[in-house]
Amino acid sequence: MNRQRQIDLGIALLRISLGVMLIAHSIVLKLFVYSLPGTAQFFQSIGLPGPLAYVVFAVEAIAGIALVLGIGTRVAAAATVPVLVGALWVHAGNGWVFSAANGGWEYPLYLTVLAIAQIVLGEGAYALSRRSTDTAHVGQYA
Repeated sequence: MNRQRQIDLGIALLRISLGVMLIAHSIVLKLFVYSLPGTAQFFQSIGLPGPLAYVVFAVEAIAGIALVLGIGTRVAAAATVPVLVGALWVHAGNGWVFSAANGGWEYPLYLTVLAIAQIVLGEGAYALSRRSTDTAHVGQYA
């Protein structure tokens, strides 16, 4: 396996894992565990507008799916940065270590850095958008 292929696979691993995490936090956690109305109530309890919960849910879900599939990778990752910075703000007062009461700030910070890295790096291997727009790579790794 050549060096470029290794880089492309590493970038794809970053893209897919970030997407899966966003899906888990939106569809699994906000929709199925807390419910969207419950998430809106939480947002209100910390001083944010309740309807913002629906926007955050949509951004996380759509961007997560787009990242897993490799569609509009840079745009999807960029869309998550304000959401992740918001999560960082929510957890900032809880101290270090996400297992602390109400979660710490290091995990949202880490996810923000990952999203920014994804913006810089692009889609990597196995991206649907790459197949349709970057024919120079098609079949290169067969």
